[in-house]
Amino acid sequence: MPSPAQCRPRPWGRPPGGYPAGVSSEQNPALDAEAAAVEGPRPRRLTYAAVLAALEGVGLVAGGLWVLVLGVTGDPDDRQQAVTLGITLVVLALLPLLAARGLLLRRGWSRGPAVITQIMALPVAYTLLQADSMAIPAGIAIAVIAVAALVLLVNSETTRALGIKGPGRAE
Repeated sequence: MPSPAQCRPRPWGRPPGGYPAGVSSEQNPALDAEAAAVEGPRPRRLTYAAVLAALEGVGLVAGGLWVLVLGVTGDPDDRQQAVTLGITLVVLALLPLLAARGLLLRRGWSRGPAVITQIMALPVAYTLLQADSMAIPAGIAIAVIAVAALVLLVNSETTRALGIKGPGRAE
């Protein structure tokens, strides 16, 4: 007499103790080749890109906390708007910080958020460069960091180190 576990219907017709028909439990050779490309020492360009992304994240956290503290303790025109801006900047800092961590760990997904962060930084730098104030040096610094990080992120050595294949290179 079969046990109660043997009488239960198996989900998706799966044989006991295995994968559905036609699926192998062996590793994919294409994934092994991709993993081999990611092995080895991390290129300096990738490390520099991660450092620049982390620097932007830390800058966003610092700016957000500064606006938040001034909004709470100071006399802003609109306290609620200042607090909202401070919290938004701190939350936005997660994007470059997570991207920097992913770049250091050589995760292919991390290049997208890092590139997006640089593209978002360029209009901010442009706006700061249009000001007639002490914001101009900040605009220059943000623009230099964003352009340098973009160059490092789209570099072919960085792409290979992250295991990213270009269009038409799928196996």
